[in-house]
Amino acid sequence: MKLTDGFWAPRIETNRAVTIPAIFKKCEETGRIDNFAIAGGLLKGEYRGERYNDTDVYKTIEGASYSLMVHPDPELDRYLDGVIAKIAAAQEPDGYLYTPRTASPGKLQPGIGAERWAELAVSHELYNAGHLYEAAAAHFLATGKRSLLDVALKNADLVARTFGSGPAKKQGFPGHQEIELALVKLYRLTGKAAYLDLAKYFLDQRGRGLKLIQYPPGNRFAIYNDPTQIQAHKPVLEQDEAVGHAVRLTYMASGMADVAALTGDRAYFDAVKKLWENVAGKKMYLTGGIGSRHDGERFGDNYELPNLTGYLETCASIGMAFWNQRMFLLTGDAAYLDVMERVMYNGVLSGVSLDGTLFFYPNPLESDGKYKFNKGRAGRAPWFGVACCPGNVSRFLPSVPGYVYATRGDILYVNLFIAGEAKIDLAGRVVSIRQETRYPWDGKVGIVVDPEREGEFALHVRVPGWARTSPVPTDLYRFDERGDAKVAVRVNGKAVDMNLENGFARIRRVWKKGDRVEVVFPMDARRVIAHPSVKDDAGFVAVERGPLVYCAEAPDNGGRALNIVLPDKTALRPEERASLLGGIVVLAGEALAADPAAVSRVGEAVGKDAAADDEEETPPSSRRVLAPGAELKPHRLVLIPYYAWAHRGEGEMAVWLFK
Repeated sequence: MKLTDGFWAPRIETNRAVTIPAIFKKCEETGRIDNFAIAGGLLKGEYRGERYNDTDVYKTIEGASYSLMVHPDPELDRYLDGVIAKIAAAQEPDGYLYTPRTASPGKLQPGIGAERWAELAVSHELYNAGHLYEAAAAHFLATGKRSLLDVALKNADLVARTFGSGPAKKQGFPGHQEIELALVKLYRLTGKAAYLDLAKYFLDQRGRGLKLIQYPPGNRFAIYNDPTQIQAHKPVLEQDEAVGHAVRLTYMASGMADVAALTGDRAYFDAVKKLWENVAGKKMYLTGGIGSRHDGERFGDNYELPNLTGYLETCASIGMAFWNQRMFLLTGDAAYLDVMERVMYNGVLSGVSLDGTLFFYPNPLESDGKYKFNKGRAGRAPWFGVACCPGNVSRFLPSVPGYVYATRGDILYVNLFIAGEAKIDLAGRVVSIRQETRYPWDGKVGIVVDPEREGEFALHVRVPGWARTSPVPTDLYRFDERGDAKVAVRVNGKAVDMNLENGFARIRRVWKKGDRVEVVFPMDARRVIAHPSVKDDAGFVAVERGPLVYCAEAPDNGGRALNIVLPDKTALRPEERASLLGGIVVLAGEALAADPAAVSRVGEAVGKDAAADDEEETPPSSRRVLAPGAELKPHRLVLIPYYAWAHRGEGEMAVWLFK
């Protein structure tokens, strides 16, 4: 897949040219790469950093590898060779690789344990290994080199010898899920069934009564005394509500979907679908973000979706994309792609600045310009003490081309609308396909199909829910007005029936070179309201256009955003602004605004993240209210895409506007 897209291609190039080098530089400055050299005896010193810091290097290697697939870069390729040599040196003879233990065996930090695998709930030994495997698979596929893959397979073989059923093996599971889905990648790559079996074993061990270490009150790991935090309170097949740490759950669910797909285990499918229904139906923000509480970076109760104090970790958004893509591959249902697209354009992209140098850890749907929600800042930050989000962004963006198409038998699925060219092996026939579109700014999509030889097959083109009847495939959000917009589909200029099934327009015919499909999606700005049980959104309205969620930001609205009222009759006009925020389409209209003094907050404040950076403050109350009878004055409203906010200083922002 080669992108020529005006929206994603520049972001992916910025990721390659700016973000990945910047993260590697930070990894060098903070000792993350030196830790491998120290563990391997190439450098003298002691381990620096947290017990999970190895993964920041692994994730960025994975991102760099995907980038090499998109854009050959000999300098980056050579740099990876040097880093991988240090990683290989750090591996112990039997395959064990965990630099916090190997680099400083006499000065083990808390949570690592006196022996290998002794404190799995917090040590991150298996979590780190999972990110190693994902990086190794990506590097091998990108370069054909086995340097990192051999390290990963040696480690995976050690883990498979160590853990499993039977008296001779150790019983346990990782506190932070990740190795499960990574083992599946190694299975796909090697065909070695032991890796798939081990992935299922780790999933099956959760909630099976294995005793967790109990930490004393006040200990930094005391949060893990609660098994719900790591989804170990019930066996995975019995879990039907998303609880605990949001990233952990998405990685667990991704592994469950993989196991369901590859083993045909119906119980696994039923269980992971129940979790998805709970998240998408009761615990997902309009942007696709998840995890409402700073405290523990975790899910709140059903319909607990505060805006100012919502956490919505960038990593959790990326986990949602992983999970929903796997659910689509498992079922062929476009509903999962609708959620994946929503989180990609909104929840993920908001996590990194347009220039690729600044990041959000949390991604709230509201800001007062004062509350320092982003690890001590009210705006974007260049780095974090816990730096999982930058590395995750760096690996997700260049993987986007792999999500555009899918195949099953002689069916070619068009999942996303991104301009570019691809060659696809479809049931033994090579099909070239080209998309021409300015999506998400324009709803017109041209698809040129060029099979190597004329023949019959099916093209299934996703028709997003937002272009039909609903912004999401549950009742959590709905459009505030009835829409009668129609999606138009033409083949070689002639209108055809969409023949809609599972969210796809199905076109089966004898295809020949140069056949052209045109799809036109309605791109009106549409108002969205939340389910009545979402108390924080009661009396508010949000706005979408295409797949993009919009927000009001202070620089466009006279320095304020939290006092805006959007009347039902206000028309919102799309206006192209080529010089604003990298080139965007804004929505403009005549709204109303109250005196800022008429806006106040009610309800209890939610406690801060117990594991957060020290500078994070206790948040204020989240729910915003407008004083009854407040005077409203005319206001020229300008809305921008949510992903583009916080590039012009700290200030007010709101996705949900008074209705």
